[in-house]
Formats: sequence, C-alpha cells, structure tokens
Amino acid sequence: MVINSTIVDVLLDKATIVPYQTAYTFLADGENESGSCTYQKLDLQARAIAVQLLTKVKPGDRALLVYPYTAGLEFIAAFMGCLYAGVVAVTDYPRQHIKSLSQYQDRIVDCQASIALTTHEFADRVKGQLIAHPTMALKLKALPWIESDRVDLGLADRWRSPKIDGDTLAFLQYTSGSTGQPKGVMVTHGNVLHNSEVIYQSFGHHDQTKILMWLPMFHDMGLIGGVMQPLFAGLPAVLMSPIALAQQPFLWLQALSKYQITTSGGPNFAYDLLCHKITDEQRASLDLSHWEVAFTGAEPVRAETLEKFSQLYKPCGFKKEAFYPCYGMAEGTLLITGIDASEYPTITYLDQQALTQDQVLVVTAEHPHAKAVVSCGHTWLGDEVIIVNPETKIQCQGDRIGEIWAAGAGIGKGYYQRAEQTEATFQATLADNPHQTYLRTGDLGFIKDGELYITGRIKDMMILWGRNHYPQHIEETVASCHPALRPNHGAAFSIDLGGEEQLVIAHEINRTDLRTINAEEVIGAIRLAVGEQNMANVFAVALLKTGSIPKTSSGKIQRKACQSMFLDGSLNTVAQWQQSEIPETDITDLAGQFFSD
Repeated sequence: MVINSTIVDVLLDKATIVPYQTAYTFLADGENESGSCTYQKLDLQARAIAVQLLTKVKPGDRALLVYPYTAGLEFIAAFMGCLYAGVVAVTDYPRQHIKSLSQYQDRIVDCQASIALTTHEFADRVKGQLIAHPTMALKLKALPWIESDRVDLGLADRWRSPKIDGDTLAFLQYTSGSTGQPKGVMVTHGNVLHNSEVIYQSFGHHDQTKILMWLPMFHDMGLIGGVMQPLFAGLPAVLMSPIALAQQPFLWLQALSKYQITTSGGPNFAYDLLCHKITDEQRASLDLSHWEVAFTGAEPVRAETLEKFSQLYKPCGFKKEAFYPCYGMAEGTLLITGIDASEYPTITYLDQQALTQDQVLVVTAEHPHAKAVVSCGHTWLGDEVIIVNPETKIQCQGDRIGEIWAAGAGIGKGYYQRAEQTEATFQATLADNPHQTYLRTGDLGFIKDGELYITGRIKDMMILWGRNHYPQHIEETVASCHPALRPNHGAAFSIDLGGEEQLVIAHEINRTDLRTINAEEVIGAIRLAVGEQNMANVFAVALLKTGSIPKTSSGKIQRKACQSMFLDGSLNTVAQWQQSEIPETDITDLAGQFFSD
C-alpha cells in the first residue's frame, strides 16, 4: 500500500493510478442507484470546490457542511473540497424546520465558521425559511453559502496543492462533552490515516472487500468507516441514506445481498431492528454468505442480540463469526479496540452485585446474578488502553473496574477552542508517570486476557438507540415544552429493560396548575418535544407535585434518586404514563428518530 501523509495525497494517488475505478455508489432511496463517482471525478470535483472556496475564505478557516441525507455524493465532494483547500470541514446534520435552524447558531459560533456548503436545493429551502422568519438564525443568515453541486468544474485547473501535512487539522467532529455542551474534536490528516490503517488491519480487509454504510456521514462511524476507509484502501463502497433504513430496514439486507457486501454494520439497535422487522419471506430471498465483518459499536453490544441475529440469519448464509464488536469514540478518530476478525466474540459472565462495587467476578452463565458482557477486543498498531482509578489516577489491577484511558496516533488533538477541557480529557497522566499522556474516555471497563470489556460510564450520559444523550439537554427541552411544567425542576434518566436503556422523564408541575392540569396534554407535549428536538423516544413520564423532586443540599436535582424512586414507585406523582411494553412497532420509528431532526 502506498504511504501517504495526507488524505489529499490518498485521493490524488487513486485519481492517478485507478482514475476510472468507481469509488462510491449511492442509493438515495436505499434500493436504486442514484449516482456513482470514480476517483477521477471526485478529484475533479474536489479541486473545483477548493478553488471556489479559496475565493471566499483562506486555508485554516472553518466551513460548515450541511447536506441532506439523500446527497451523499455531494457531501463527499464538498468534504474533500475543503481538504483540497486546506479548509477545516465541520460536519453537522441537516435541519430544515425553522425551530431547528436556530440550532446552527451555536455550531457556527463555536467553530467560528466562515462559510457554509450545501446543495442548491437544500440552500433554497433553508433560505426560504430564513426569509419567512427574518429574526431567526441571524448568524446562519449572514454566513456566505456555496452550492457545491453548481460549482464550475472548469475551476479545477486552477487548483494548487495546499501546504498541509499529517499534523494539519482536517475536520472537526462534534460530540457532547462532560459539560453537556457540544465540543469539536480536532482530527488531523495523520489521525485519519492512522485510524484507517487500524480499521483495515483489524477488520481483516483485503483486495476483494466491499463496504456498505448506511450511517449518516456527519456521524463519525459513517464518515470514517463509510467514506475514509474505502478511500484509504481503494475499496468500493455502497452508501445508503439512513432514512431508507428507518423506513424499510429490509433494504439494508437487500443491498448486502445484491452487492455481495463483505463489511457493514452499525449500533446494536440496528441488528435488533433486523430481528424484529424482517419477514420470513424477505429472509428467504437473501444471500448473506459474503458478509465477513458485521461490526457493531456506538452503544453497548448485547450478547442476546448477537445470538438472536446469528440464529435468525443462519439460513441466509450469515456466519456468527462475522460479528465484530468494537469500541471507539470521536475523540479517538473512531476505532480504539476491536476483536480479531473471523473469531466469534468472547462473552464473559460477571456477578452483577460485584459490579456495583467495581469488582470483576467471573461466574457461569447459570449464576443467578450473571450479567453477560461482550469483549470489544484489543488495541492495534501500537495503540494503548489502560484501566485507571479515576480518583487516584493509579492503574487498576485486573480484577477491578476503572476508567478506560487510551493513547495512540489516532487520538485527536483536543477540543477546538477549549484549552481547559482539552487538558483535562486529552492530556491525562498517571499519578506515577507524568510523562505519558492519555485520553480519558469517561467510560468504565476492565481488561481480561488482553481484551477490553465495557461495563458503564462515568459521564452522566445515556445511550438511547445508538445516540449519546446528556440529561441536561433533554431536561431543557422538557421544561420549555409546556407552561404547566416548573422550570429547573425535572430529571431525565434511563432505566434498564431487557438490556436496553429506556428514557424516563420526571418533572414537577407548577403549584398554580396542580388542580387544573391536563395530564394527557402535558405528557403528549413532552413526548413530542423530546422526539423532535432530542431524537429520543420517551418510555415513561412522571408528573410530580410541586416541591417533591429529590435534590441535594445545594439544590441540584438527584437523578439517581429519581431513578430509584421511580423504580420503587415512591415518587409523589400527579399523573404517570408509560408504555405497557416495548412494542416492536416502535423500533422503526426510533430508528427514524436517530437520523432526523
């Protein structure tokens, strides 16, 4: 494989060596090819967009990329155009509703964006909304826009290679931080190339590998796994709109079968989706014998899901050894650990009671308090993972659970414009070794036989259907969704049902509204607002009497206490609602919420 120092070098090489090879094929509706792109074409588009960009901004400036889910090829061209210009790409998910457009404001301010890129069709819709609401999203309105799909390709000849290297910032990958505020992880060209090599080797990719990705490209898994990995390795990729999966999950499997895909995957919920929503008749039409790497990450991997999916799709040729649990995060570019390919994931059973004391006590599957945990594998290419006591910063013994710390060439350079948080998260040192720095992940786990197991999170965060949610964000949404809800007197927390986290809202009612409250109306408003603004499904709502929510002596809401009181039925409720069960029919809806605004 050719050694390159930047992502730009990678594409230039591909455009020279294999110019007419198809790099990406896009299925806008999840079924029919809406377009494809060769390396030569992508290089041409990137050069033209870069030249256009540099008429308005300079290298090092930040460009906001906002593309609809159906414009996958346009997004890739714009992303590469930014890199060809030495401009830092900033990805974000598409918003069209006027209430959501205002959310761009924080992103624009935080990354100090100088320009935005999108398609002409999406730009027209957004601009129309802004004209209709002249006082909304003023910073977005003031931002120059480039309609990348209308850039004159004749500009490409004027392109000159930027002065960039492996240490040059390539893009900002936004994620939620411990404060609850979105933070842009600074990812360099070198970070991407190292992590791409890690993925290539750990996944066991080869010349015949074919990749399919349905995760959105503003998502780190979608961007690194679905766009950068195929480019890095010169592997053909079939890309789908995530909306297609949400609407018709079968289309994912159909594409896997049709294109004889070898590598594809997603969060645990996606495999659950395929277990619930596919008919026997549909399964009978599938050939999954080519599927070599069915990766799963972004949320806890459930042993029950692995087993159920393996059994259900065995008649289709699916091999259980294809399952590939892995661990990663935006701060690590993407992949931090992964198992050895072609081996069935190791499942270890632990005593749940010991887990509450941060102890690793291995038991049999038949033990009354057994909890199955799935191995996420080991590090690759000299990267390192250690388990550390988060309080003492001393490395833990093998039988103790602690915080996962990581080091390696794929770790990002920190959070953009956040020096203090960068130092705390990216520059952690052990108490007895101040010379080696680590990334503090905020996740809890242990290492057994050289493999990493995830057991929980230090961060006050919930993972709902593959997305990280901070309770503060959801609580803010709830407090403002109905006038009867008392401001700053609510809690969002999760409960475990069947191995899945489910969202519960507990919130006080204003004293003046207690006698006249329309509980059904308030609960409906909460469910709607959280679904639309936070992309999360509410499992239960408890409306509380004024002054009854548990707090600390300093006035902070005690979410853990709320959780315990909800479970034992001791909350002082005015009204309470919850789903009678976790209905299978909700799964598709939730998958849709995962990707929509």
